Order: sequence, then C-alpha cells, then structure tokens
Amino acid sequence: QVHLVESGGGLVQTGGSLRLSCAASGFTLGNYAMGWFRQFPGKDREFVAGINSWTGGSRYYADGVKVRFTLSRDNSKNTGYLQMNSLKPEDTAVYYCAASGSSYGGRTPSNYNYWGQGTQVTVSS
Repeated sequence: QVHLVESGGGLVQTGGSLRLSCAASGFTLGNYAMGWFRQFPGKDREFVAGINSWTGGSRYYADGVKVRFTLSRDNSKNTGYLQMNSLKPEDTAVYYCAASGSSYGGRTPSNYNYWGQGTQVTVSS
C-alpha cells in the first residue's frame, strides 16, 4: 500500500523554524515528483514547494516562501523534508506532502496522485 506520512508540525514563535518530514512507503519517492502544499481554513490547498523526480531534481517554490523554505529529499530514507525558517503567523496552516507520477508535478494539486494526512503548523505572534 502507498502511504505518505507527514510529521514535524507544531507550535512555534514568529521567526522560529520547523522541519517537516514526509515518509513514503509502498513506492520509491525518488521516482516521483514531490510537492508540499498548505491549506488555510476555508481555503483551497496552495502550492508551497516542489521537486522533480530524481532525474535532475530541480526545486521550485512559491514566491512567498522561496527565501525562507527549503525542500530536500533523502532517497536512502525514502523521505522528503521541508525546512521552514523565519516563520510568520501567516504561515499557519495544515501542511501536506504529495507525490506525482509525472517527473514534474507542478503547482496544481490535481497533478499529484498521493497525499499525506497533513500536519498542523501554528506560528504565534
């Protein structure tokens, strides 16, 4: 069975850091494009960061996070990460990781086949 499990969310003060993890099972994460999305209450999921499948592994980010967040992937652990620095209250959301069977997942949630359950990130002011 295919699973993605996020962890690492929590409560942090403004300016703090968190590292989210996304552990994959049932498939080889490196063969898939991977994305991180977030969802605010009452809103659709929005793109945060993405990486192509491991041929190339190009990364791309939403404008509001590109200098603060870093996506990485450890293929030996079948796990992806989202390092979030200089967090702001407006980053408060549920964060999801996702995997796409295409080599490039892009910024649209519907391009992704597998999703984790989400992890809450709360940034206090």
